[in-house]
Amino acid sequence: MPIEPAKPTRRLGNLILFSGVVVATLDILAAILFFVLDTGKNPVIVLNYIASGIFGKAALTGDVSMAVWGLLLHYLIAFIFTILFFLLYVRIPFLQKNKWVTAVIYGIFVWIIMNLVVVPLSRVPASGFNLAKALRGAAILIVCIGLPLASIASKYYLRKQN
Repeated sequence: MPIEPAKPTRRLGNLILFSGVVVATLDILAAILFFVLDTGKNPVIVLNYIASGIFGKAALTGDVSMAVWGLLLHYLIAFIFTILFFLLYVRIPFLQKNKWVTAVIYGIFVWIIMNLVVVPLSRVPASGFNLAKALRGAAILIVCIGLPLASIASKYYLRKQN
């Protein structure tokens, strides 16, 4: 039986806020960890790269303010995907059936939107396609965004039904 869309409540709002913080933090930590392991370079470069989506190549100068902008943009994007997930979860009954499948679908969905829509429309310097990096990026999004969101939403709505 499909879940009825929840009326906006303080509890749901807090849950979405909590979920956004969790997924944004997991995702940025994973991105930084893999970047440092791959390159041995300063992790601030990751945040500057994110800021380059708006500020272009000027963000890659290493300016601390660009890193702050990158972190803010990262959290904003994660919150948008979190809100979208909660909107879709109650409207698409299939997502409620299996949190593991939902995690995979949503992680791949986020990867597609970010890499085929957001990044190409941004001012991020162009780079070539790398299959291994794309698969790793999708896996990170499945684990760090899809799985936490599917788990949190599933638990919330199961508790609400009982």
